[in-house]
This record gives sequence, structure tokens and C-alpha cells, in this order.
Amino acid sequence: MSRPVTAPRGRTIATFLVDCEVLAIRNLRTISRNWQMLLGVVLQPLMFVLLFSYVFGEALGGDRYREFLIGGIMTQTVAFNAGFTALGLATDIKTGMIDRFRALPMSRVAIVVGRTVSDLTVNIVGLIVMSLAGLAIGWRIDTGFLDALAGYAIALLFGFAMSWMGAVGGLVAGSAEAAQSLLLTILFPLTFISSAFIPSTTLPGPLRMIANWNPVTSVAGSLRECFGNPVSVNPLLPEPVTWASENPQWYSILASAVILLIAVPLAATVLRRV
Repeated sequence: MSRPVTAPRGRTIATFLVDCEVLAIRNLRTISRNWQMLLGVVLQPLMFVLLFSYVFGEALGGDRYREFLIGGIMTQTVAFNAGFTALGLATDIKTGMIDRFRALPMSRVAIVVGRTVSDLTVNIVGLIVMSLAGLAIGWRIDTGFLDALAGYAIALLFGFAMSWMGAVGGLVAGSAEAAQSLLLTILFPLTFISSAFIPSTTLPGPLRMIANWNPVTSVAGSLRECFGNPVSVNPLLPEPVTWASENPQWYSILASAVILLIAVPLAATVLRRV
């Protein structure tokens, strides 16, 4: 039988925030005790940096491509970390933790909020690792502190929105295996049909049109502009001009807001039916 996804009577915003904090800390402790998940946070992004920088890098533009690449890798990292939200919620459903949480005098929505907030922390760790890896291969921030801070803030906002999309996937899938398959089916085309790794101008017509309006393209472009990195690999092959490419920061914020407006109520609805 479905149960209402509302805070119990007598609960306040303060107690809701406490519920979210407790669940976020619980999720972070789970991740810190799982070495496989820690490898996913640290090792997988590093593998992509080394693979694209030194296997494909020389053929695609050398040092200029490596500077171009970091913004794309950072965007991919925060997008793929949505998988932690999906896997975590699917595991909690399978092991009966969701039912145990429902038996406690706490907000039901805090179950999802706590998960997405803990994964926001994971995204911060991922961006720090990516920044250090980038510095090691020659990437540099050539703008001021506030510009760089704005870039990181846009990446975290997009990652937070993607975590809510992952929450919907995890609640719908119902098992860790199904959640992983569902998320990979969505995230791989989302990140690779974009200019995260290659200029979108080199893609065939229909794929180029998708890439031009893909939020991953605008977030990667925002990071490159905020960090003062090349926005195109080859100056002779400039990116197609669209409103999104001319206003990548605004488009990234708008796209993240739209994802949140859709995913937050959808996650609450699905949680009510689990």
C-alpha cells in the first residue's frame, strides 16, 4: 500500500533539516566504508583524464586539447556521480531500509534530500581530484578567483540536478543492477553526444544539433570560459553559434533549474508509490 510522502504532524523546517543532515552523514559514512565506491569517485575520473590526455590527446590537439578537456571531464564527473544516488536508493529499497525509515518519526522526503546532499559532497571531492589531476598534466586556471568559483558553482548545481534525476532512476529501478543499467543507458549518450570531449562541429548533422543544446555542452563550455581555457580545440573549427553557446552560464543554470523542477516532484511521487 502506498504511503504519504509528507512530514509527520508537529514537524518543522528545523527538524526536517536535521533529518536531512542525519541521512546525509549516514550516506557519507556508507561511502567512506566502501572502497569500491571510493574508487569510483577517485579512480574513474583519473582514468578518463589519462586516457583522453595521453592516448587521444596528441592526435586531437596536444596541450591545447588537454586544457580543453578538463572542463568536459569535470562535467562528466558530476553527471556520472548521479549513479551514486540511484544505486544508494535502489539498495535501500532492496534491503528494506526505506521501510525502516518510514517507521521512524521523520520526513519521508528527507530520504531523497539526504541522499542528494551527500552526493553533492561527493561531487566536491570529485572536482578537487579533477583539478589536481588537471594541474598535473599542465591545465591551469587563467582567470580570477571569482570566475573560477563561478565555474565550480555551475558544475555543482548541474551535478545536484543530475543527482535528483538519479534519484528518480533509483526509485523506479528498484534494484542496484537495474539502476546501474538505466543510468548508464542515459548518461553515456548524454555526455558523449556533446562537446565535452570533442568539438560538436565535427559531429554529423542531427547529432551536432543535439550536442549544441545538450546541457553537458553548455556546462563544459561554462567551465572553459570561467577557467580561461580554450573553448574550441581548433580555432579553424569554431563551435556552432547558438543562444546556448553564446550564453553557456545562463543556459547551464536554466537547464539545471528545469531538471530540478521536473525531477524533485517526480521523485517525491515515485517514493510515495514504492
